[in-house]
Amino acid sequence: MSDRSHLDNIFQDWPYDPKSISVRLVNGNDEREVIQMRIELGLLQLETTGRPDGERPEGEESFYGHLLQLEIAQSGDFELTDEQCFECDREFVQYYHRRICWLAMQEYSKAVLDADHTLGLMNFCSRHSSDQQWVLSHEQYRPFVMYHRIQSYAMSLLLDDVPEDAIEAINRGLSQLKGLYTQQGLEDDFDEDDLVSKLVELRESLRDQFEVGRTLREQLSDAIAAEQYELAARIRDEIQKKRRGPR
Repeated sequence: MSDRSHLDNIFQDWPYDPKSISVRLVNGNDEREVIQMRIELGLLQLETTGRPDGERPEGEESFYGHLLQLEIAQSGDFELTDEQCFECDREFVQYYHRRICWLAMQEYSKAVLDADHTLGLMNFCSRHSSDQQWVLSHEQYRPFVMYHRIQSYAMSLLLDDVPEDAIEAINRGLSQLKGLYTQQGLEDDFDEDDLVSKLVELRESLRDQFEVGRTLREQLSDAIAAEQYELAARIRDEIQKKRRGPR
């Protein structure tokens, strides 16, 4: 049997480490770059662009893209079939694996894009499936996907050397998460949630590491809470000037 029929050499050169996520970028036979992720019983290979398995469902970049075209063609009035739900499940898993890989490689902007894809697909499934149990099987992971998205976006801003904006991104994300928990009647559990605690810890570590005090938006919230409206107006002006940038 040819050596090409098994992966022994790869596994021997790249042992599995159960305590970490092992990923790498390699070139395929056509020199395209692909991601490889070492798992306990083998490895996964994922495309870096488009759908992770390289397929183009009905000519679209992803199955979600195909579903969006169906939604437009049918004016939004349709329900997902069992087969379409199965394909959605496949796509959820594929984008999860690639998002984990991007995070491990600190490719934060790419992790944001894959998180957005998953959140968009979740929204679509919620709109177009009457099987609430199936919808909830995905919705239960929404806070986790949002956590990855918030974390990744903040870290991408940090790589651009704007720690204050990274802190603000975490604050906005925490506000969005709190809105989700409130919508689900879980607002009393929000402050004790592990994902929330990790985001707060990240925010405060960035504040300490980069010596960032209260951001302008935090100062604005403080001023409004203290009914210092003149101060709030001045801070709003500063925020607007910062948004416009230097002239």
